[in-house]
Amino acid sequence: MTLQTITMCDCTNKKILIRVDFNVPVKDGNVTDDTRIRAALPTINALLDKGASLIVMSHFGRPKGKKNPEFSMAPIAKRFEELLGKKVTLATDVIGPEVEAAVNALKKGDVLLLENVRFYAEEEANDPEFAKTLASYGDLYVNDAFGTAHRAHASTEGVAHFLPSYAGLLIEKEVKFMAPLLSNPEKPFVAIIGGSKVSSKISVLESLLKTCDAIVIGGGMAYTFLAVQGHAIGKSLVEEEYKETAASFLKQAEKQNVRVILPVDHLCGSEFDEKTPAVVVDGVDIPENLIGMDIGPKTVKLITDALQGAKSIVWNGPMGVFEFDTFANGTLAVAKALAESKAITVVGGGDSVAAINKFDLADKISHVSTGGGASLEFLEGKTLPGIKALEK
Repeated sequence: MTLQTITMCDCTNKKILIRVDFNVPVKDGNVTDDTRIRAALPTINALLDKGASLIVMSHFGRPKGKKNPEFSMAPIAKRFEELLGKKVTLATDVIGPEVEAAVNALKKGDVLLLENVRFYAEEEANDPEFAKTLASYGDLYVNDAFGTAHRAHASTEGVAHFLPSYAGLLIEKEVKFMAPLLSNPEKPFVAIIGGSKVSSKISVLESLLKTCDAIVIGGGMAYTFLAVQGHAIGKSLVEEEYKETAASFLKQAEKQNVRVILPVDHLCGSEFDEKTPAVVVDGVDIPENLIGMDIGPKTVKLITDALQGAKSIVWNGPMGVFEFDTFANGTLAVAKALAESKAITVVGGGDSVAAINKFDLADKISHVSTGGGASLEFLEGKTLPGIKALEK
């Protein structure tokens, strides 16, 4: 996969239409987590240093195709301006004569942030006329919104049909770390896949069978796999309709000589509740009155041993109910093992990223993906429309 990147474009005195992912949490008119804004700054600064002016587009929340002040970009514009250290003008709308006038008035080095692109239903419908109007604002198009690259929307895919298009530094970095995992990873390659449901991760598991040496399965989804192996799982989560799929996956892994690591002991609770006391189950089988809530110490050792000597590691999904402190240890242990590893480490998916941030280990990971659904679909081997539009 070869992308056209911003290093290849002449930006001097050009107006650049750039799609970023500024869909950040806002409370009482203030941005509470500016990670995604910070992640876009290297591209924005690089383009400004090259002598461009910028028309910045993003969505925020789910206004469902209607103008709604609750989803205005205003609080985001304020934080963006603080982080950028230069004036950011917030447009009054996304399209229309006032926006056109603001675009025409831009001088070299100016930054204009459009209102929420999802104020128009045409955005998510990838309406060609809407995309053409957006494209008319720029000389070039840059996409740096990996978090929405799996959506074929007007601002992420449609505009690329009307302008020379380039990948920003963030998208370039995401592809650089994620693409080799599916084609030519440094070996041994270990994948750690967690989360609550087999249904949401089976495509990733099947995709990774092609290149992995070992796959660790943790979180609530592990109990469906243990059930098909004939183990007692107590009151733990099980997806009856996915038992056959789980059994078929285990057979395929054996056939392809991929080692599958499942929990051999557990931390359980009698209720799915933050205050439920932890009960250590020192074996694979869970008593009928208990729910599996986290992996146990023997499983942690199995995983950390499997990571020794690995050259590539990808982690997507927690090992247990990590948002309950009592049951966060398995996820913390995996996060620490990744942080201490000398391998290329890639963490993707909202919950695993949240865990890495919760334990303050992000700077010890080779790459922490900014896209939840997008990184999942990338690992599934799917074509992401926003990326496809930037290929040479």
